[in-house]
Amino acid sequence: MDIETIALSEPDASGREEELVGAVLGSAEWSAGPMLESFERAFAGWVGRAHAVAVASGTLGTWIALRALGIGPGDEVVCAAHTWHQVAQAVTLAGATPVFADIDYWSGCLSADKAALKIGPKTRAILAGNTNGHPAAWGPLRALADAHGLKLIEDSTEALGSRYLGRAVGSFGDVSVFDFSQPSALCTGEGGMLLTDDESLAHELRYLRQRRLADRGSVSVGSWVPLQAGMSGITAALGLAQLAGLDERLARRKQVEAWYHEQMQSFEGIKPPYLAEDVEEVHWMLYVVHLGKRFTASARAQMVDDLRACGIESAAYSHPLHRQFFYMNAAASIGHKRGLLPDTDRIGDRALALPLHTNLDADQVKYIVKTLKDTATNVGAGAAIYL
Repeated sequence: MDIETIALSEPDASGREEELVGAVLGSAEWSAGPMLESFERAFAGWVGRAHAVAVASGTLGTWIALRALGIGPGDEVVCAAHTWHQVAQAVTLAGATPVFADIDYWSGCLSADKAALKIGPKTRAILAGNTNGHPAAWGPLRALADAHGLKLIEDSTEALGSRYLGRAVGSFGDVSVFDFSQPSALCTGEGGMLLTDDESLAHELRYLRQRRLADRGSVSVGSWVPLQAGMSGITAALGLAQLAGLDERLARRKQVEAWYHEQMQSFEGIKPPYLAEDVEEVHWMLYVVHLGKRFTASARAQMVDDLRACGIESAAYSHPLHRQFFYMNAAASIGHKRGLLPDTDRIGDRALALPLHTNLDADQVKYIVKTLKDTATNVGAGAAIYL
């Protein structure tokens, strides 16, 4: 990539990261140790949960959570196809079957009403995410899960800092999942976290995560086969340092959002960012715009190429899971043809992710939006763009 390219995302680090990583390197405990425990306690406190279990990735964390909840082959999990794929794909890795339900068009999150249509005798859980920062409707989703005796798993990877009904995202699921890979506002390169208020479940999550030296004398050794999916002390040091500056980083990202909103008013038919009832605050993972109805997936691809030629990295925000090769060709035929999840297809074809990180300045945002307007006019004959 050209060194002058405006990147889609960039980690934001300070001397704090070097200091804490150096402390681990100078210690005798690189694999786990006190830094890991400190990160878990601090992150649980930041979100407002009782227990945190650090893992190697959000995918592995969700796999562990499903195993701890007794979900596997023969079971079904209702989820969205428009999501952070790495988390939803853990359902497949666990041997269970993902059952794709459509989304709420405005929020992009799994719709409780549409999820209800997919619940059957094999359904064991609902997996919902806070899509690109916007909280899902956790009140209706919790009511749906409780009514059917299902577990509710919350993927909060994309929404650090967002709030719903006075609570931070990550506080609504029986288990909540975070992934800290790029472009997360809290970036450790790789890594993730599981949160729960259930002490016995937290114990199972920790045991399934990895076998520790302290477990040698445990009478429970062998009751489960751990995944060896723990987080290193070095990664935990990065996480603890990133968490210490997270509130300030989120505020700076909000300033970048404000610059975008100001510049976006130059587009025909622009709409203000959607904020659902009961949602108090949204922190976007990336700046995502939705192209007008005249745009197609191929037109969006042309826009990505045009932006790249102008030194701006962008991407299709989502390639819906139900139309990906693996699921379209799965033995269980769990993929779907276009049209069965109409709102997912509509957003999947037209959502375009633009750079969002703290290293952007007002002039760069102005350039991004001007270039976007030019390519949108050329490709879409002046069709509208919506946030």
